[in-house]
Amino acid sequence: MSVDALFKPFELKTIKSKNRVVMAPMTRTMSPNGLPTDDVATYYEKRAKGGIGLIVTEGTVIDRPASKMTSDIPNFFGDALPHWKKVVDKVHAVGGQIAPQIWHVGNVGMYPNWSPSPIDSPSGYIKTDEKNAEAMSEEAIADTIAKFAQSAKAAKDLGFDAIELHGAHGYLIDQFFWNGLNKRTDKWGGASIKERNAFAEAVVKACREAVGDDYAIIIRISQWKQQDYNARIATNPDEMTEWLGGLVDAGADILHCSQRRYWEPEFEGSDLNFAGWAKKLIGVPTISVGSVGLDGEFLGAFRGQGSNVAGIENLLERMEKDEFDLIAVGRALITDPDWLLKIKEGRLDELKAFDRRDLASL
Repeated sequence: MSVDALFKPFELKTIKSKNRVVMAPMTRTMSPNGLPTDDVATYYEKRAKGGIGLIVTEGTVIDRPASKMTSDIPNFFGDALPHWKKVVDKVHAVGGQIAPQIWHVGNVGMYPNWSPSPIDSPSGYIKTDEKNAEAMSEEAIADTIAKFAQSAKAAKDLGFDAIELHGAHGYLIDQFFWNGLNKRTDKWGGASIKERNAFAEAVVKACREAVGDDYAIIIRISQWKQQDYNARIATNPDEMTEWLGGLVDAGADILHCSQRRYWEPEFEGSDLNFAGWAKKLIGVPTISVGSVGLDGEFLGAFRGQGSNVAGIENLLERMEKDEFDLIAVGRALITDPDWLLKIKEGRLDELKAFDRRDLASL
């Protein structure tokens, strides 16, 4: 099949990508004490050299005590910012674009030898039936929203081409979405997703105010949670419209719709995936993601599993039909920075399988 659908330019506000392929955000924990090294800059530079149009960095955290679960996740504030400037400059020098993923992990448990406090959590629950912390106060919520906005403004000032807010996978913003962990009865919670959207909408609005109307904001969302793979925020199209429409009304430009496997349909009776439904219902550009180019989903990597090369015929068919606008590629780019270049040049026999050991280095 023709691969032309992957190589059409995409433009929206400050994003001016030469193709439709995004490097997916992937946590690497290789920034000692939160400071990205020159190796981190080279890591992103290599993927830009390989032709990726837009890179979304690994999750980078805001200035809250427990915004990350281990010390070597990169910060996006203070002393880390000059290091991120080096990353931006290297990516731009080889013709790429880049956005930081701005993150707060919330209440997910900390790695050994890392115990910051207080833990930020909607209601203090680490699991749907296990409470281990206090619910965030109004003061803590206000400061967290402000710190998201500060990091967004820093990204613009450093020359990043957009920002992505991490609202997926059971982390802090997603914990507010999910009724399993958000049991609040004040303005930050409630029975409906419209009510539980309040925190995310406040974060998006604050970031929009910080960066202005012409700067691109992406938000990553998911149905599944690391705490529960079968969790659902929206069980039908009407609920999805209420959920995602509120985020767009607040100022999000692009919806990054995370699935474990991009080819799986979102609702019965339609082959559309999550990103396809989001685009159909909300009418804004969407990014799809989930096991692109590989035969095993990414959670298997954390269990020591590799993945073999898989065809992209289904992906190309979906992109030809404009089911979604962009496709994010993760583990395939960890293994091979030239993954996209090989596809463009027809060197499919040179594509590499993913090995768990590839995660051990940049």
